Amino acid sequence: MSTSYFTPATFRFLRALDRHNERAWFQAHKDDYERHVREPFLQLITDLQPALATISEHYRADPRKNGGSLYRIHRDTRYSSNKLPYKPWQGSRFFHVRRHEIQAPGFYLHIEPDACFGGGGMWHPEPEALKHIRGFLVDNPAAWKRATQGKAFRDHLQLGGESLVRPPRGYDPSHELIDDLKRKDFVASAPFTDALACSSELLPWTIDTFKRVAPLVDYLCAAQELDF
Repeated sequence: MSTSYFTPATFRFLRALDRHNERAWFQAHKDDYERHVREPFLQLITDLQPALATISEHYRADPRKNGGSLYRIHRDTRYSSNKLPYKPWQGSRFFHVRRHEIQAPGFYLHIEPDACFGGGGMWHPEPEALKHIRGFLVDNPAAWKRATQGKAFRDHLQLGGESLVRPPRGYDPSHELIDDLKRKDFVASAPFTDALACSSELLPWTIDTFKRVAPLVDYLCAAQELDF
């Protein structure tokens, strides 16, 4: 039997949080956050575990309330000019078991009014990881093309993130993958509607999206010498 998780109340809460982004308002409406955002998201994460295990035995959907797949809705304002205390969205990451040892790519699901998406890859890889990825691209261009230029990928996903204006130092400007070598992020995503987020199609949509982005995640794991 298909399950739905989120409801229009989920998006009403997130829109209201965007308008009233202050601690007093959040504390007064914390029960709404738990009921309409956090609890259904944790249930979705729980239900994703079996399917994610079939995609890769090295990735985890962790439904713990703290320290698991669900990101905190509290913003880290220590190093940001934006001092608003909360994110008006809810994100989740599905991570490699060795993520504490080495920076690893992951899968991601994002719930935000009129801006929901799912996907995967590596966002802002650290300098050493970025060096490994670029070196792997030079050595394995055909595998990159298979991972990111197949029909299932092109029909449903789009590569995104930031890129350098010029080729990185030490790389041939005429290399066939120069546009990819200039990337600072190696992520791909697919958008979905608020209506789909509130429907029983969300779980199968997410599973299908993770399967489509899996070759990219696999490639990035190989670049980091991680099992997929």
